[in-house]
Amino acid sequence: MAQATRLLVLGVVRIFQPVHGYDVRRELVTWHVEDWASIAPGSVYNALKTLTKEGMLEVVGTDHVGKRPERTTYRLTPFGEQELADLLRDQLWTVRHPVDPLIAAISLMGFIARDELISALEARAAQVKGMVQHFEYSIAAVDNITTPDHVREMMRLISARLAAELPWSKALIARLKAGEYNTLGDPHWQPGPPLAKLPAKKSAAKKKPKNKR
Repeated sequence: MAQATRLLVLGVVRIFQPVHGYDVRRELVTWHVEDWASIAPGSVYNALKTLTKEGMLEVVGTDHVGKRPERTTYRLTPFGEQELADLLRDQLWTVRHPVDPLIAAISLMGFIARDELISALEARAAQVKGMVQHFEYSIAAVDNITTPDHVREMMRLISARLAAELPWSKALIARLKAGEYNTLGDPHWQPGPPLAKLPAKKSAAKKKPKNKR
């Protein structure tokens, strides 16, 4: 289970405990976790079960509401309280590079024609601008009733990271138009010859002289 999933599920249980798994799932949906944390709503139930097995959550009870399936109510254990605090501090104090498939594509951009590469980067920039504008409207629509107000800051962070791609792509497009980098049809970069093998180190141990008779 990803750390983000553990943190978010424990956190929502902590906010609403005792709380049904359905309500944990519904709350996280209002936070749009599927968009920025890659957490599918259905995986929340598996996370609840796993955290319970690990002793971080405990089952308070089960009940029926009308004809709906039986619902389980959860709350944090002392172990879960400590895990939540540890995960929260770790995420706040530790800087990690976001995983971005674009970096892998840039490392192999030599296999794409220059014109197509420039067009793709320009199209990406237009998409990013549109997404940033969409976030501005979404941030303004947060009402702290159907969607918690902290979602504003989550969206601002995502928007800021998206917008950071714009000056980079603009500069790369300018370099490509100026003829920098080898693209499809240009001579490809080739790795250099392997480094010459270093001579084997002589043993530091000195040979004992033979006894002369």
